[in-house]
Amino acid sequence: MRVLIVTAGSWGDVAPYTGLGVRLRAAGHEVVLATHTRFEEAVTAHGLGFRGLPVDPRAELASSAGQGLARAVSPPVAMARVIRMAREFMPRLTQGVVDVVRQGADVLLASTLTEPMCSALGEALALPTLGVPLQPIEPTAAFPPLVIGARSFGPYGNRVAAQALWAATDRIFAPAVGALRRELGLAPRRFGGPLGLPRGRGVLHGFSPRVVGRPADWPAGHEVCGYWWPATDPGWRPDPRLLDFLDAGPPPVFVGFGSLVAADAERLSALIAEALRRARLRGIVQSGWSGLHAEGDDLLTVREVPHDWLFPRTAAVVHHAGAGTTAAGLRAGIPAVPVPAQLDQHFWAARLTALGVAGPPLRHQHLTAPRLAAALTTTTGTPALATHARDLAATLAREDGAGPVLTALERLG
Repeated sequence: MRVLIVTAGSWGDVAPYTGLGVRLRAAGHEVVLATHTRFEEAVTAHGLGFRGLPVDPRAELASSAGQGLARAVSPPVAMARVIRMAREFMPRLTQGVVDVVRQGADVLLASTLTEPMCSALGEALALPTLGVPLQPIEPTAAFPPLVIGARSFGPYGNRVAAQALWAATDRIFAPAVGALRRELGLAPRRFGGPLGLPRGRGVLHGFSPRVVGRPADWPAGHEVCGYWWPATDPGWRPDPRLLDFLDAGPPPVFVGFGSLVAADAERLSALIAEALRRARLRGIVQSGWSGLHAEGDDLLTVREVPHDWLFPRTAAVVHHAGAGTTAAGLRAGIPAVPVPAQLDQHFWAARLTALGVAGPPLRHQHLTAPRLAAALTTTTGTPALATHARDLAATLAREDGAGPVLTALERLG
């Protein structure tokens, strides 16, 4: 079966699908991954087909609108800025999705950001379409919607908040997807469901039920599969400097904020270095999309290093609580210091705390060297956090997140 996986966003929104794609290909399917052209080499390194989508996510996050999103001090403000930024690029992204889908496939697997377009195209072209989100986007009474923040409003309040989020989300997708439906000759659809999609569709979520259990009030057809672990580039080798640093002392702390583009990378780099010095810990700083840099006897800066290789060699991870980095830390079985900045990061940070593998999150907008140093001291000095992390990692290792996706494809075939 020709499987087309369509995803958009940062590398964290792409990497899990490389692992899923490799697994599907091993089962005999022909797999193509469609995403932003900046990720082409990282996708094809695993033997997967590639189709390019427009929009450079890093450029968007580095723009004035993207910087405004990173500085937002409350979820409503952040959501308003997301709407303004996304509506600018959504027509281009929608046309890109149309182009890659029309190149041919037998089934579409669509991420959160691309599912509205793929759903319309699947309907018009009679292509089976499955949602494969990395986040729990379906409304529920069990927890608040992702981008509202970590605080629960109670069962009724959580659902009301989800309705408000639906309305806001519609403002992002409705113009471009509505125009697409007219172009395809489809009947208008009233937006007001999750991303304007029909209920009863198949949705397979790429995270562990141990991390976020399937809510009892979700519709039939919505499954929580388990994580889809990113595939590792078979040609990757660690830098000798990194190996020497790891061998030179006790396990260091990893600090990285992934796709976050900080307005003042120099200030943030100095803050990290000062926090590690105060906590008397060695550190590996990942430059990421901000271009962080901190060097010294007990500090090393690295570029891209596979998390599944590096994280098990560290004492703790400080990160932005993106879905992908959160999963990688859990897989490695090490405690975390979550520093969420925007969107779903607050949700995942709260989950880490609830799971007993992290202390209270440190909001990125309020981060200081003393606060980070105190959190590092507590995290590395609390054996219970490490114990919970190891136990959870053992559970995750027994899960087969790709299995339900393979089963769904077999049903379609």
